[in-house]
Parts: sequence; structure tokens; C-alpha cells
Amino acid sequence: MTLLDLTPRVAVSDALTALPVAVIGAGPVGLAAAAHLAERGLPFEVLEAGDEVGAAIRRWGHTRLFSPWRYLIDPAAERLLDAAGWEAPAPGRVPTGADLVASYLEPLAQTPEMAGRIRFGVTVTAVSRRGMDRTRSAGRDDTPFVLRLTERDGQVREISARAVIDASGTYASPNPLASSGLPPLGSGGADRVLHALPDVLGADRALFAGHHTTVVGAGHSAANTLLALADLAVDAPGTRVSWLIRNASAVRVTSSDDDELAHRAALGSKLDRLVAQGRVTKVDSFEISGVDECDEGVRLVGTRRGEPATHDSELVVNATGFRPDLDMLREIRLDLDEVVEAPRRLAPLIDPNLHSCGTVEPHGFDELTHPDKGFFIVGMKSYGRAPTFLLATGYEQVRSIAAWLDGDMRAATAVQLDLPATGVCSTDIGGGTCCS
Repeated sequence: MTLLDLTPRVAVSDALTALPVAVIGAGPVGLAAAAHLAERGLPFEVLEAGDEVGAAIRRWGHTRLFSPWRYLIDPAAERLLDAAGWEAPAPGRVPTGADLVASYLEPLAQTPEMAGRIRFGVTVTAVSRRGMDRTRSAGRDDTPFVLRLTERDGQVREISARAVIDASGTYASPNPLASSGLPPLGSGGADRVLHALPDVLGADRALFAGHHTTVVGAGHSAANTLLALADLAVDAPGTRVSWLIRNASAVRVTSSDDDELAHRAALGSKLDRLVAQGRVTKVDSFEISGVDECDEGVRLVGTRRGEPATHDSELVVNATGFRPDLDMLREIRLDLDEVVEAPRRLAPLIDPNLHSCGTVEPHGFDELTHPDKGFFIVGMKSYGRAPTFLLATGYEQVRSIAAWLDGDMRAATAVQLDLPATGVCSTDIGGGTCCS
């Protein structure tokens, strides 16, 4: 008999047991959380701001992921799907974002355990405790959470929850272009600055064909867009491609011989060849401070190697990475690392100065715990500004949390994580992207 065998199950107050667990976000990690809760018979409700599951992924659905299917399917979700007669994709095939939604998320949402428990068009604007702001302590752990929601029609209402799992992601909150982390100064041009991962070769082709586009960022999202723009330039005369980074090199997309994700490993070598061939013009060591209008369209203003500098372009793609939106959590007691804005006990495990996607240690409910008991940030949002998240990591996070919520400490603490090996991430933590 081990100490884990003697560990008591977690007690839950009567005031909370009848309430559902609120899961914010119907992306892969949010639905995985719901699948684990469903398997354990715990009531839950998934709150999704979009009109469909995987709303954020659909925006970059044209992009191929780095991970093959075997790393993209949560075990509990797979069991629910198998029971519904689902035909699993080939485990070694690498899907696009659209494939992930159509072949996995949509069928999962339609399983009997999920159907009717996902609410669409609902934006969570605030999370707190019923009748308590963050300053009140007495009886806090036994007080239900309250979530303020804005419905699709503008109606505002509140619901109560036993616990909250925030899997809302970071795609909707990109880092600003300015190297300071602040919104850039300037008199205009912002309408020509586009979100990361536009569909260059598909729906957005006409926007880029025959024009000069500058991609800002040193991560994999930037690399994907640059490769697509270079392909477009072959067929669309006048298409020019610039790549602007704030460091001397973009080590995050440099190819690595020890990266088991072949599609990711190939990005760096392809991009290096395009730069060497002159098909992509690389502008390094450029620190942006402002955005202005100019004759060509938009002017990036800043410094380069300590000297004032400008860079003109017709369009700019902001691929500088993402950050967590914490505004809705002002009344929740959080314990976040002061550098990457990840849960404090998780932060040392994902510090991009030291770790890559494949060297992250297994972690679960304990590393994700905040002072407000029963509140968890999971998935990409749990990594704060660190760029190294993989879906398999999020799946293990929510498996552990669901076990903890069920009072099963033995399962909650038995955390395991099998990730592909990869190269070392850049020390520039401010400009990353999601590895998956």
C-alpha cells in the first residue's frame, strides 16, 4: 500500500455539489475537459463565445498543424467518440486546423454526453464569487463562483458554478506590435495591420496578391505566413515579402535535427532558403515603437541597432505572439508568474529560456491551482506568454483537474505526459506562438 492509496478523497461542500462545473471555451482543451467531467458523471456546462466549436481554430483552419493526429486526440474524448461509432483518423497523418474541427471537434460535440451542454454565442465577461469581491475571505472556498455572461442578443445574465475551468485560449489577444509590449504610437495605419495566420493562398488571396506585405514576428506563425506569401509571389506578379524581427536571428524557427515533428522542423530550413534566394527580405534587429500612414500604406517606426529606423509596406501581418486576456478575472484571486503570466508553479516548467515543447515536465491540478480554490486556467492560456504549448499538454491538465474535482486524488496526482522531442525555444519570450 502506498501513501496515494491512503489519500482521502477531497470533500466538497453541500452548497457546491449540485452546481455544474463551468468550462469557458469549446476548443480542443475545453471539450477535453468536458469529456473528462462527463466520464466521471460530474455536471458541466461549456460556454463558447463563437457560434460553433473550435471558433478560433476555424480562423486559421487553412494552416497545417505540426502534430500528427496521435497527439491531437484526448483519451476521454476518444472513448466518447468510439462509443458513438466514430472513425478515427490515421494517427500519423498531420491535419489542418479545419480537419481538426471537422473530423474531431464537431463529432465530439455531437456525442450524447456533450450535446445540449454547450452554449454558443455566450461571452464570459467576468468571473467572481457569489456576493464576494476578491477582498472578502470568510467562507470563500465554500462559496459558488458566479460568471457574468453576455448573450448573442446583448442580454446580460449571471450563472453559478461549483468550479471554473478557463480554456478560452489567447488567439483573440495578440501581442502589440511595439517591442515595449504596449500599443504602438502613431497617427494611423492600424487598419493595414492584420491578425496572425491570414489565409494567404485562399480566402485572403486578393488582399495580398500584387502587394508588399511585411510579416512581423520570429515564431512559427510568422514562418507559415511567409512561406505562403512566397508561394503566392510565384503566381502573382508584384507580390513582395518582407520579414521583420526584433532580434538578430529567429532561432525559434531554425530547423532542428532532434525535432520529432517533421513539419515544424522543415519550416526553418525552407524559410532560410527563401531569404538566401532573395524571395523574402529579412529585416533583423528592428524594434518597433510606432505605426504611421505613408505613401505605400503603413510605416513601422522604431530603431535598428540603436539608430532611428523606418520600414514601409502596404500591409503588415502581426505574428508577434499572444498573451492571456485577464480582464474578466479581476475579482478572482490569481497567482501568476510576473514574467510569463502563467500560474506561478507552472511557470518554471515552461520558461522558454530553458524548455521546449518536448521537455515540459508533466503537470496537473497542483501546478495550476490558484488561491481561489476550484478555479483553473488551462490550455494555451495557462502558458501565459510562453510559446511552447502543445494540445497533449492541455489534455493531461484537464484530466488531472477533473479527477481532483471528483475527489480522486490518486488519479489527479498520477500525471504523465508523452510529447515529441523538439529543439530549444528562443530566449525571446515576448514574441512566441503556439507550437501546435
